[in-house]
Amino acid sequence: MSSSHQFQTTAVVTGAGRGFGSAIAAALIDQGHQVVGVARTAGAVADVHRRLGAAFVPVAADATDAETARTLIEQHQPMVLVLNAGATPAIGPVHEQSWESFSRNWQVDTQHAFHWIRAGLRHPLAPGSLVVAISSGAALGGSPLSGGYSGAKAMIRFLAGYAAEESRRAELGIRFATVLPQLTPATDLGAAAVEAYALRQGIDATTFAAALEPLLTPAIVGAEIARLCRDTDNQDEHRVYQLTGHGLHALA
Repeated sequence: MSSSHQFQTTAVVTGAGRGFGSAIAAALIDQGHQVVGVARTAGAVADVHRRLGAAFVPVAADATDAETARTLIEQHQPMVLVLNAGATPAIGPVHEQSWESFSRNWQVDTQHAFHWIRAGLRHPLAPGSLVVAISSGAALGGSPLSGGYSGAKAMIRFLAGYAAEESRRAELGIRFATVLPQLTPATDLGAAAVEAYALRQGIDATTFAAALEPLLTPAIVGAEIARLCRDTDNQDEHRVYQLTGHGLHALA
């Protein structure tokens, strides 16, 4: 018997090997989901598996691969799909970027969201399922030291909106949520950005981070995404949320 039969529902989380992704996986498991965690690095998802136990199914795969998205959705039929995978952006002003570094997050973050959302619509996910697309607060305010990062993250929000409209037109009953986390030094990606922006302003990283308090932590992200997944009363086809140390805040 497949281990998935031991759980009422299955969630798939991309980028589950560290940071926000592993915290989201842990919170969803606490909520009763089996979690299929996808990450490029086998050692990273193996470590998460050792920590979370049998409820976490590790999959070492490239989340930007369309076939991976299609296969895992067909195999596991998730009711929750959390699109969290992304690349660490190259840090530097636009004139010091190459096109390859500038477009890195389009090639990873946006491409992965496109393939998984497309697979979820085409195969499709079950009525009542929820797709949570992790974007960034940079999608609202920009990120002048992160190449195309903010644009790539803004496109993820648009993709979720487009998909919600297609779900409505085809009467699929799939819900979508886009979450825009605040910059935080609590992850490797965020810490590098905080250092860079502090240096640009001529202050130390601690002083810069103080303006972001209360800091957003992976534990808060996990708890808030799990809470969002419990909110079955909200049947909006697409909602957008900012996520700070205070929690989720729905945008108009």
